[in-house]
Amino acid sequence: MRKIVSLPNGFLTLKIKFMAKRIIHTDNAPKAIGPYSQAIEANGMLFISGQIPVNPATGTVAEGIEAQTEQVMKNIEAILTEAGYSFKDVIKSTCLLSDIANFKAMNDVYAKYYKEDCPARAAFAVRDLPLGVLVEIETIAVK
Repeated sequence: MRKIVSLPNGFLTLKIKFMAKRIIHTDNAPKAIGPYSQAIEANGMLFISGQIPVNPATGTVAEGIEAQTEQVMKNIEAILTEAGYSFKDVIKSTCLLSDIANFKAMNDVYAKYYKEDCPARAAFAVRDLPLGVLVEIETIAVK
């Protein structure tokens, strides 16, 4: 909630009331493998932790960059849905790749989920990812 208040000295100030954070968890995405939450919602923003391509039903990791990216996007979708958001609410993604040579293949799968009004995005090659996966994507959404 935002409220503009006039002070006795004639200045205006903006008062913002912040809502408490809400922990988001779904069994339709992999459980956190460390001391973090799948996602946190605060002030109409959803911050989804980096998702790796673990199938939550089996605990297995798919083979190949396309299959791994597809599983990551399904995991993100499950968290978005649990929190009451959709891919249309996503404003920023950060894609981490174990090899930048996988960028095009990852991007082709990613593009199936964002067809218009695409979010801002960064993509990086990193030395290693958890469990030796090829891709990890973190996401921010806003209502």
